[in-house]
Amino acid sequence: MIQKERIIMGIDPGTQVMGYGILRVVNNKPELLAMGVLQLNKYDDHYLRLRRIFERVIGIIEEYLPDELAIEAPFFGKNVQSMLKLGRAQGVAMAAALSRDIPIFEYAPLKIKMAITGNGKAAKEQVAYMLQQMLKIPADDMPKQLDATDGLAAAVCHYFETNNPRQEKKFTSWKDYMHKNPGKVKK
Repeated sequence: MIQKERIIMGIDPGTQVMGYGILRVVNNKPELLAMGVLQLNKYDDHYLRLRRIFERVIGIIEEYLPDELAIEAPFFGKNVQSMLKLGRAQGVAMAAALSRDIPIFEYAPLKIKMAITGNGKAAKEQVAYMLQQMLKIPADDMPKQLDATDGLAAAVCHYFETNNPRQEKKFTSWKDYMHKNPGKVKK
């Protein structure tokens, strides 16, 4: 029996901290390969931060050889300068993937949270908890910084989206979500 495998890299871009997660899917079953953060706040120069993002994303790509990149899209905030810097960080991560011919899939934060928790306004802690349950990640292996689980969430969201490309999931309540997703929820 031929086992189909693909590797999805997820990124939560940031100018202070960039989170990432690597998901391996074998025969349609996801498993965590790695997750972590890139600490950028130690660099004063914004352009040096962008360079570090590019170098680290290339390093992760070379280590795990992902087939696809799922990245969180910047959300519209009140601070235009922050938005610009975040867009640059996202663009540099995308450029790294493009330089290695990796297709990119962009997801809004609300879409990612909805895919993982069934609630587009879920807290980062809820997203981390659901990922821990779904992927059976031991508590000791859970990162302290939730940017890592946010990066992993982008990868898992992409996994869900590409496994059911025609099925548009709409939920009327948490009860409806649990009914339609029995494998995602532990009672």
